[in-house]
Amino acid sequence: MKYLALLAFVQAAVGAAVTRDTDATRSITLNIVNANLAPDGFTRSTVVANGQYPGPPILANKGDTLRITMNNRLTDPTMRRSTALNLDGLVFNDSDLFEEFEPFVNACPVGPGSSFVYTKSLGTQTGTYWYHSELSTQYVDGFRGPLIVYDPLDPHRNLYDVDDVNTIIQMGDWWQQTTLPLLDNYVATGVVPVSDSVTINGAGRFNGGPAVPWSVINVVKGRRYRFRIINESARNVITVSIDNHEMTVIAADGINTQPKTVTSIQTLAGQRYDVVVRADQPVANYWFNAPFTGGNPAVNPHRKIPHSLVLSSAMLVLPRADPTTPMTAGPTDNTLIEADLRPLVPTPVRNPDVTLTFDLVVTTGKAQWNINGVSYLSPQVPTLEKVLDGATNAGDFNVTENTFILPAGKTVEIIFPATDDDDAHPFHLHGMPMQVIKSMTSNNTNTVNPISRDVVGVGGGGTTIRFTTQQDGPFMFHCHIFWHKFAGLASVQLVDPAGTRKNVHPNQAWEGLCPAYDALPAELQ
Repeated sequence: MKYLALLAFVQAAVGAAVTRDTDATRSITLNIVNANLAPDGFTRSTVVANGQYPGPPILANKGDTLRITMNNRLTDPTMRRSTALNLDGLVFNDSDLFEEFEPFVNACPVGPGSSFVYTKSLGTQTGTYWYHSELSTQYVDGFRGPLIVYDPLDPHRNLYDVDDVNTIIQMGDWWQQTTLPLLDNYVATGVVPVSDSVTINGAGRFNGGPAVPWSVINVVKGRRYRFRIINESARNVITVSIDNHEMTVIAADGINTQPKTVTSIQTLAGQRYDVVVRADQPVANYWFNAPFTGGNPAVNPHRKIPHSLVLSSAMLVLPRADPTTPMTAGPTDNTLIEADLRPLVPTPVRNPDVTLTFDLVVTTGKAQWNINGVSYLSPQVPTLEKVLDGATNAGDFNVTENTFILPAGKTVEIIFPATDDDDAHPFHLHGMPMQVIKSMTSNNTNTVNPISRDVVGVGGGGTTIRFTTQQDGPFMFHCHIFWHKFAGLASVQLVDPAGTRKNVHPNQAWEGLCPAYDALPAELQ
C-alpha cells in the first residue's frame, strides 16, 4: 500500500514539513495505464496513474511551475482508452487556459499511445487540490490523486507541527465494475450506480469481503497534525470524524479560513478540508470514521453494505490492530456548518452585475438532468476552438452546450432556488473560486465575509454564489457527482469571447489534439 492513513499514537519519528526552493519547475510524469488492483479486496482492471490507486502525489511550493507529462498507455477495451487530466481547483488564466482540459470545452481528449505536456504556473495559489480524469466518468475507474501546493509562509503555520505526504487523507467511492456497464445500466434505468465501498488512501472493505488492512497514519503524542482531507468521490457524501478528537478547520477547497473547531465534517464530492488535530489522547488506536451516503443500495444488488456502516473507515493503529472501541458513525454533537466558516482574509463582496437563476430538474426514469430546461451535451468542436474561430454570440453555440456569455471584469451571481429535498449537488466551477453568499446549510445571506471555494452544495434551502470574471475564456460549471454531469447537469460560463481571441494563444501540441482524437475509431475514443 502506497499510503498510510490516520492516527496511531506511537513514539515514532516526527515527519518533517515539506519544504522546497521557490520559483522552481516541478517535473512529474503520469503514465496512465490499466492495472489489476484490489483496493477493497476485489480484483478488477483499473485506469490509474503510474499503476497505483490513488495516483502519486503531486507536491509543489507556492510560486512553482508544474510540468506534467501525461502518457496515455491505456489498452483495456472494457473501459475508455482516451483520457484527459484535470488539475481540480487550480486557477487558470489567459496564458494556460487551453491546458485547463475540460474535454470539449477547453480541449479534446488525449488518445491512447499519445502524450501531452501540461505547463502550469502556480503563482500565488496554495492549498489542497487534486487531479483526476475529466473524461466522462473515467475517474471512477481509478484515475485520481492529490495535488498539494505548500506555502512556506503559511499564515496558519503556528497551529501545527507536521504537514507532509503522510498527512494527506484521500477518500473515494469505489465500484467493483468498470464504468461502461455501470453507465449502460444508468442510461437504461435512470438510477445512479451505488458504490460497493469507500476507500481511504487506497484501502477499503465491502460487506462480506476480505479484511483488507486498514490504512494507517502513525502520530506522536503531543504533536499537532495538519490533515488534508480530500473527497475524491464521483458521488458519495462522506462525513468524517476521529474518535475522542476534535478537528480545527483551517482551509476549505484550498482557501484559508478562520480556525473553527468541530467534531465532524460533511464532505461533498470534490470538496477538501484542511484540519488540525492534536494528538492529545492516551497512546492507543482510534477510529477515523467515514460513513458515506449516496443512493439506495436496494437498487443495486451488487452492493450490500449499508450507508451508515463504517467498514470504509481508516483507523489510527498501534500496533496493527483494531481499536478496542466499537466502530460507530462517529460523533454528531458539533458538526461543521458551512455557513459558519469565515475567510481568514475576506475578499470584498461586490454587487452583482449579472444575475442568473439555475433551476435543476431531473427527468424521471431517465439518465437526464437539466439546468433551466437544457441538458448539457458536449459538442464535437470544443468551445474554446469555436471562440478562437469567431464564435461570439449565443446563436454561435448549440443550445445543448448551455453556454452563458458573460462580460469581462464583472460580478456574476447565480441563484439556485430552494428544492423539496435536502440532497446536495456539489457544484464545481472550473478555473476560479466562488463566494458562498448563501449556503444551503443556513437561511442567512452573507455579503460581508462569505467564504470562497470551488465546490459548493446546492439544493435544499437554496444556494447563492458570486464570482468575478477576471479571466477570459470558457469555464465548465457542473455537478461533481460525475454520473449527474454525464447526464447533463452542467453549463459553460464563457467570459468575453473577443478578449479570449485576443489573449488566449494555444500551443502547437494543443492544436493537434482534436485532429488526432477525431481520427481515432470510436472504440479508442
